[in-house]
Amino acid sequence: MLAPHDPAQAVLHEDVRTYPPRPESIALARNRAARLAGDWGQGELAEGVRLLVSELVTNALVHGRVRGRLVRVRLTLTADVLRIAVTDARGERLPCVGDPGPRVPHGRGLRLVGAFSDRWGVRVLGVGKTVWCELAVGGI
Repeated sequence: MLAPHDPAQAVLHEDVRTYPPRPESIALARNRAARLAGDWGQGELAEGVRLLVSELVTNALVHGRVRGRLVRVRLTLTADVLRIAVTDARGERLPCVGDPGPRVPHGRGLRLVGAFSDRWGVRVLGVGKTVWCELAVGGI
């Protein structure tokens, strides 16, 4: 996994929202993120952002869910990247890229994240983990 973007880079826009660990949170998070990408002048990235947020939040709910703990979605726009970071409470359950085979209907989320983002990675926290990905922006 690659390191996240340079934290010294100026943040142009940022949004942080927490969601309950329920299936309807996936649609709420992906729709908000796609709308924000457009609002921040990155409309060409909106559909990719929608897909990436959907995959990362789904993984957080399936693999990182802890009863009573929220999932946090942070979007950060700098001059170079739009970064998506999803934090859950299960730091001991690190993501891995699966190879489920053609007949298994799930297990491809991180392959999609890798294919549709410019880079992604995981940061283990004191409690929980953050799975992040970045999309290069075309200019603001």
